[in-house]
Amino acid sequence: MAIYTAVATVKGGRMGHARSSDGKLDVALSVPKEFGGPGGDGTNPEQLFAAGYGACFESVLRHLAEAEKKPLEDASITARIAVDPSAGGAFKLSAKLEITLEGLSREDGLELIEKAHGVCPYSNATRGNMDVEFELL
Repeated sequence: MAIYTAVATVKGGRMGHARSSDGKLDVALSVPKEFGGPGGDGTNPEQLFAAGYGACFESVLRHLAEAEKKPLEDASITARIAVDPSAGGAFKLSAKLEITLEGLSREDGLELIEKAHGVCPYSNATRGNMDVEFELL
């Protein structure tokens, strides 16, 4: 049984509009120029995925640090989601999470990242499906 289910409806694909069932997410979508699109004021699925993965992973880091009584003072994550060409004209995603952890030793930080990667739902969903790299800054 699911703890939570997010629901969003998209109309118009990458040049359309996305809205969550509760109305808290209500965004225009645009195709980036890098994809041959016009760019524009809208966001895109990769930006939304980057924000979701980064937010989820940081929350897991904070939760684990608190549970283990680690002196994490602050944290931030820059998530980079890339669209990479794949065999046969297909595409795949890759991720790089650049992580700043204040108040922890480098060793504790790396250990916490490894544990978070085993717990985070985004990490679990992508494991074996896409390349994910972590960099502790």
